[in-house]
Amino acid sequence: MTNRGSVLVDGIGELVTNDPALGDGPLGVVRDAAVLVVDGAVAWVGPRGLAPDAAVDELVDAAGGAVVPGFVDSHGHLAFAGDRAEEFAARMSGRPYSAGGIRSTVSATRSATDDALAANVVRLVAEAAASGTTTTECKSGYGLSVVDEERSLRAAAPYVDEVTFLGAHVVPPEYADRVDDYVALVTGPMLDACAPHATWIDVFCDRGAFDGDQAREVLRAGIARGLRARIHANQLQQGPGVQVAVEVGAASADHVTHTTDDDVEALAASEVVATLLPGAEFSTRAVYPDARRLLDRGVTVALAADCNPGSSYTTNMPFCIAVAVRDMRMTPSEAVWSATAGGARALRRTDVGHLGLGARGDLVLLDAPSHLHLAYRPGVPLVRSVFRAGARVR
Repeated sequence: MTNRGSVLVDGIGELVTNDPALGDGPLGVVRDAAVLVVDGAVAWVGPRGLAPDAAVDELVDAAGGAVVPGFVDSHGHLAFAGDRAEEFAARMSGRPYSAGGIRSTVSATRSATDDALAANVVRLVAEAAASGTTTTECKSGYGLSVVDEERSLRAAAPYVDEVTFLGAHVVPPEYADRVDDYVALVTGPMLDACAPHATWIDVFCDRGAFDGDQAREVLRAGIARGLRARIHANQLQQGPGVQVAVEVGAASADHVTHTTDDDVEALAASEVVATLLPGAEFSTRAVYPDARRLLDRGVTVALAADCNPGSSYTTNMPFCIAVAVRDMRMTPSEAVWSATAGGARALRRTDVGHLGLGARGDLVLLDAPSHLHLAYRPGVPLVRSVFRAGARVR
């Protein structure tokens, strides 16, 4: 009998399941393994000699290569127009990064058509998939008007897995001296227009953006409208963002580069995921967050690419894994877990980020014998094949 919509990946040298019940260690590693995906979901996983004896629609020979779950990129800004290459070049010459640079992208985004915004999202999602990303989150935040925030979300929604309303990214120029008025706009008419197109609400709580009280007001307004909370916190300096995240029960506090001991303890005692974005520090020559400090205190850590035109113009999760290992004191196994299962936790998803039974059949086949090579061989295109819900996307 042939399974409709089935694929068997056989001959896997090392399979990372992220399910300790299925294999060795926290990554649930199974060696000399196989995975069967039926109708988009994992139907069987284990040693290849025990694989079900049934005809399948597609048989893939991993030829000893490693397989990991599809990467879960839980933080992205894909709905924008233009680029900021000149700003990047100036920064590499010594100009410091600040949140204010976002405003140049706002001007380009407001001038772009809906089709152009959607095309940019499609381009970046495809680029991410080529390096193994199978779950993508996308924020608004470059429109900063009721019309432009709503159309940014509408342009992105058909092409990504999770959509986040980030009207409170920075204060647009026309509200420069009326921050409270802009917060009222975000929590009123803008939220009314954007909530139907989003699942999440976010706010940039940092120098040059919004303070703790304003961030709290924005997140609570979104929660009251049925959106779930996440927050940009403590990227540029120590501040109230992490504590606001814990207070409102946010799913994730993102960046968390500058944290106090109290911040770390608060994260460890909560269900808030600390999402680290190594591409941002790489691209701004800023200090990296100390992932080792967070992990040793018991904080759940995710890794994400933070693709945006200003401070982290990359969609490449293997690159982020390598940087996290090199500069944030993560082990290779911790970084792979954080880029898969950690990202799923940050999005409160149970169907992705692992290859347990019933999970979405998102697999990345590597031209390497082990997941360790993702950090061991930085910059090398190790991704051979990518499957999303059992369908080959690369």
